[in-house]
Amino acid sequence: MHEDQRARGGHAARPGDPSSGPAAPSASSKRVEDHQFGRLLDGRYRIGIRIARGGMASVYEALDTRLDRTVAVKIMHPGLGDSTTHDDDSFARRFVSEARAAARISHPHVVAVFDQGRDESDGTVYLVMEYVPGHTLRDTITKDAPMSPERALALLDPVLSALGAAHRAGLIHRDVKPENVLIATDPHSGASRVKVADFGLAKAVSADTQHTATNGVLIGTVSYLAPELVVEQRADARADVYAAGVILFELLTGTKPHTGETPIAVAYRHVHEDVPAPSSVVPGIPDYVDALTARATTRDPSLRPADATVLLHHVRRVVQALHDGVRSDPELVADLLPAARAVAPAEATDVGGDTTPEPVSSLWDGMPDLVSPGASPDHERTSVIVERPRPPVPVAPLPPPPAPPKQPRLPRERRPGRAKGIAVALVLVLLAAAVGTTAWWVGWGRYTTTPGVIGLEQAAATAKLDKAGLGAEVEEVYSESVAKGVVITTDPRPGAKILPDGEVTLTVSRGKERYDVPDLAGKTVDEATAALREVKFVAGQPVEEWSETVEAGRVIRSTPAFGTPEAQGLPVGTSVTLVVSKGRKPLKVRSFVGKDADKAKRVLGKKGLDVEVVDEKYSDDVAEGDVISQTPESGTLYKGDKVELVVSKGPELVVVPAVRLKSTDDAIAMLEDLGLVVRVEHADIYINGSVAWSTEPGGGAKVRKGSTVVLYVV
Repeated sequence: MHEDQRARGGHAARPGDPSSGPAAPSASSKRVEDHQFGRLLDGRYRIGIRIARGGMASVYEALDTRLDRTVAVKIMHPGLGDSTTHDDDSFARRFVSEARAAARISHPHVVAVFDQGRDESDGTVYLVMEYVPGHTLRDTITKDAPMSPERALALLDPVLSALGAAHRAGLIHRDVKPENVLIATDPHSGASRVKVADFGLAKAVSADTQHTATNGVLIGTVSYLAPELVVEQRADARADVYAAGVILFELLTGTKPHTGETPIAVAYRHVHEDVPAPSSVVPGIPDYVDALTARATTRDPSLRPADATVLLHHVRRVVQALHDGVRSDPELVADLLPAARAVAPAEATDVGGDTTPEPVSSLWDGMPDLVSPGASPDHERTSVIVERPRPPVPVAPLPPPPAPPKQPRLPRERRPGRAKGIAVALVLVLLAAAVGTTAWWVGWGRYTTTPGVIGLEQAAATAKLDKAGLGAEVEEVYSESVAKGVVITTDPRPGAKILPDGEVTLTVSRGKERYDVPDLAGKTVDEATAALREVKFVAGQPVEEWSETVEAGRVIRSTPAFGTPEAQGLPVGTSVTLVVSKGRKPLKVRSFVGKDADKAKRVLGKKGLDVEVVDEKYSDDVAEGDVISQTPESGTLYKGDKVELVVSKGPELVVVPAVRLKSTDDAIAMLEDLGLVVRVEHADIYINGSVAWSTEPGGGAKVRKGSTVVLYVV
């Protein structure tokens, strides 16, 4: 989690996890490479694979056998507790003390410390921390930098929030770097959580030695070391601020501000060179973002923000300017820039001395050496700075100052001009008094003081000023904390000098700034958003609905709704949701041909369609009451559209006529005229077949048109 959970594609990688970058070593290989693997540390923590290794410690995935949960265990390298450089017991006590201090930081953006201890079997010092799945900020920089100022500051915000919590608790991180910033991704929501790890650990390592001029040890990653850590080996919260400023530069540009062939070369540049403006690497970055970076990384710690909380305040001011679309803000730049670019102690030169730069080697004689065991070329591992003993500088004693020469005393004599001198002196005294009185009058005496009227009602304040012989000019501003009509502040301020008959500007509260939601119905989204902006509201994420009356893309209503009590007297910044029309809702229509006409009218009518039976026809194929045809038969319609139905009356029936004693030809013609099919057969009494006798079915029967009727003839 630190130097720690960074050696993997994600800092919670598991063996064989393809999402974690390079595959983790197998268990068998870990047994060969690392004697910690499989160990039951302090009778509780079953050590798994090593997930990271740094200059100070190695971090392992482990199982807390008591609570049955996965944790990350940091095991300090034996050399840091070795009696050749530190006393084992005192180191363990410091480590435990700092771990306890770190554990007191309860903050959502700080990696939680669960436990610490020392395994008595072999003196192993360890720290148990929250296991954070995900990746490090270093991975994000490698993948996405340079990135926009908005995103860079969004990533920096939680880091500063975590550092601010530590600073308020009196704890300095001392090793702020992208590798110690973990980014976990929630598997359900996809949201990212930023956490900072390794609080107080560097201080635990260096507590006994950082004040020693001949044996100083300092922990830190060279690329993020503040100049005072290198030169003076002392640090406060402003060293963390410097490192955060370097991270901001790296997020914005994708590069470190200072690079070199060796750690000492990088540290030398931090001491002797300013961090360049990000816009010099990535053009187009606003000037106030450059100023913010300069403020955080100024080499003089007295000109930096006092701690991470102060820097976070500046960051949020810059974020607001970016949100407002400001490209350049000279006033904000002037406010953010350090008062002066101070010269670091190593840069100071003697007056009149030789200003030719010394070679690097001579400048660093007596300064710390940077030792980074196994450090990569870009010096991303935590390094140990060990100070060489400084040779004593011979100083010759200064000769005592010469005694002032004795002046011979002159005999006193009466001077003839003495009286004249006294008169002149008296004139000079009177003149000086006059000048002093005039100066007093011009500079102070003619002034009165501004009465204190802050907190008074406007009328009372004006009366008090009038009584003091002063006029009043009123400016009204909104205030969330001061009641309407009450004075918030004055110019000049209370007690300040002001000429008689002068005028005091009263800033009077207009009360809380409140507005009503305007009528937005029928407006486009852009028009509605502009109308909300006029009353200092913001438009939330639009919600779309079907509408039969409002055309697509226009506002149906708002939430809170215009004219309701909930929409009145709302504070600035209120979010108003726009309900926007998607247009008329399309209705899918299916065919009811051959189906019951009453059911068709009922179903289509429920959809809001206008159903009309336009005709009824006989049909030999469609049962009576069913739909013969539908227009439109299917497809997409809209509410209120018409659907026409033709309904079957069933087959057409005719009455068989009486044909007895009619001629056969006439009978046949009568039947065929009715649409019947005639089949002639002989009756039982048959003469010559010229006369009709009867039919089957008989006369008067109703038959379907087209049916066959048998005609019997005699």
